Amino acid sequence: MKLGKTGPEVFPIGLGCMGMSPVYGTPDRKESIATIHEAIERGVSLLDTGDFYGMGHNELLLREAIAGRRDKVLLSVKFGAQRSPDGAFLGFDGRPVAVKTSLAYTLQRLGVDHVDIYRPARLDPSVPIEETVGAIADMIAAGYVKHIGLSEVGVDTIRRAAKTHPIVDLQIEYGPATRKPEEKIFPALHALGISATLYGVLSRGLLSGSKVGGPGDYRAHLPRFAGAAGEKNAAVVDAFAKLAQDGGRSPAQLAIAWTVAKEPKLLPIIGARKPAQLRDALGALDKPLTPAEIAAVDQLLPPGSIAGERYPQAQMAHLDSER
Repeated sequence: MKLGKTGPEVFPIGLGCMGMSPVYGTPDRKESIATIHEAIERGVSLLDTGDFYGMGHNELLLREAIAGRRDKVLLSVKFGAQRSPDGAFLGFDGRPVAVKTSLAYTLQRLGVDHVDIYRPARLDPSVPIEETVGAIADMIAAGYVKHIGLSEVGVDTIRRAAKTHPIVDLQIEYGPATRKPEEKIFPALHALGISATLYGVLSRGLLSGSKVGGPGDYRAHLPRFAGAAGEKNAAVVDAFAKLAQDGGRSPAQLAIAWTVAKEPKLLPIIGARKPAQLRDALGALDKPLTPAEIAAVDQLLPPGSIAGERYPQAQMAHLDSER
């Protein structure tokens, strides 16, 4: 499939690498690299990362994993999130000088001469999107970037960015548990010829029944996993697992297959950390859903049926995509 009107050809599932840095607990480095290698061998082409994942850890891991394989992968990199030494998020910087500085360090950590898709991780409310996108366009002209992407921005921002330079895709959370992009964002993307890379298809493991691992697991602080919302969602997750089993699928395969069926021109990004998780995810492509199965998921998980926001309220307030 092609990523938007102006983007590259990509395998129909991408690999999100965030979980290979300490986010959901401590990952196994060897397993992470083995997962990336197997993904490449199976044809997965787009690898998604961020320079703030583990404060550079993720990019250094990718450098090791793609050594000798650079020509087989497309590197999608998010930038701009500011972090302190203790890991706290300090805000976002989308100034042109920050764009170029961030890219310089990313190229060094990844050990490459260019990245394929470069995108601000969030909208900097103090910097016009035209300036941020314009700076990336400068880096395209200089040969350091191939394409421009966006992340978690709303329709107005998307349109303004697209007038400044062609945009290949918007990165946005979407899946059976997160349906809001269907309302305004997807129609705008389709009209503009812009694709999307879809993360959170499993709602960070909620739909696959993954359990929070402890205080080092970021999900312990997410509304959908905690308190009354977490208890309410557990019943829905059990029903989703039963629906998957009835169709001869794993819950992850059902979520991915549903997403592909709903938005066949968009690209799900799956955060597999282990080869077995990767194989399970890719199995979703071998067994497309029937119209009856799609309807069954829609009936079980209509928009708004999952309790709790996808991020804590303070983070939700910074999402241009939610405005």
